[in-house]
Amino acid sequence: MTKTPATGIHHRESARASEGSVSAARTGARTFEGRNASGAAVSIGPAGTPGHFSPGELLKLALAACAGMSADSVIARRLGDDVAFTVWAHGSSEPDNRYDRIDEELLIPLAALSDAEREKLAKLVDASIARSCTVARSVEQDIDIIKEIVDVGE
Repeated sequence: MTKTPATGIHHRESARASEGSVSAARTGARTFEGRNASGAAVSIGPAGTPGHFSPGELLKLALAACAGMSADSVIARRLGDDVAFTVWAHGSSEPDNRYDRIDEELLIPLAALSDAEREKLAKLVDASIARSCTVARSVEQDIDIIKEIVDVGE
C-alpha cells in the first residue's frame, strides 16, 4: 500500500498494474482520489461535490480531451502552432443511469479561413478523431468490462 504524501490517502498496489493502469482510492463516503502511474491525481465524487469530478464528468472529459489531442496537429497545421481551442463534451445521463448521447463541441478560431477551408478542416478533424481517439472508438462500441475482487487481507 502506498500513501499519497500530501493527503495521506492509501492507494493499494496491484500486482497487475502496468502502463495505463489507474486507481481510485476511497477518501470518504462516495468520494475517491483517482491516480495514474505518473502521480497525477483527481478528486472524484457525486455530481455537485465541491472540488470533485463525477464519474460521468470524467467520461465526458476523457472524450473531450481525446478528441482535442486527436485533432490537435490537424488544427495547428492550418491555424498555427500557438492556436488556442477548447473542446467541450455535453450530456446528461438518462434515468436508466447511462449516457445515450454526448455532444462534442470544438471552439476553434476560424476567422482566417474561407468557407471551403473551414469545410475541409471540419472533415479532417472528424477523420482524425475517428481514426485516433481511443476513448471515442471504445465507447462507440460495446466494451467488455471484467470485474475481479481480490482479497488483499489487512
